[in-house]
Amino acid sequence: MNSAVISRNIVTLKPTGEINAANASAFKQQLQTAVESLQDEILLVDMAEVNFLDSAGLMALVTTLRLAQNLNRQMVLCGISPSIMILFELTQLDRVFELFEDCEAFYASL
Repeated sequence: MNSAVISRNIVTLKPTGEINAANASAFKQQLQTAVESLQDEILLVDMAEVNFLDSAGLMALVTTLRLAQNLNRQMVLCGISPSIMILFELTQLDRVFELFEDCEAFYASL
């Protein structure tokens, strides 16, 4: 479903395909495990390969963001497709998450 890459104090998860009710629980578990294992690293979720996200997938992201905030950790998203970005905008979560157009934009911000 996704892979993890650790470099320069950044842990990157790269989910692929659809994130929906069928696999959102496993996705949330992977995200939360990554957040809990962070020390000084940033969790970067590269959504470039995700072509569908439903409310269950969105809730996995929101729940993990809350966990990250409670643990004083940083979680950012990049590479969100325009069709998925509409979901973030409709729910006003584009104001809650730290979003970057792509990973290059994120790395340029460091």
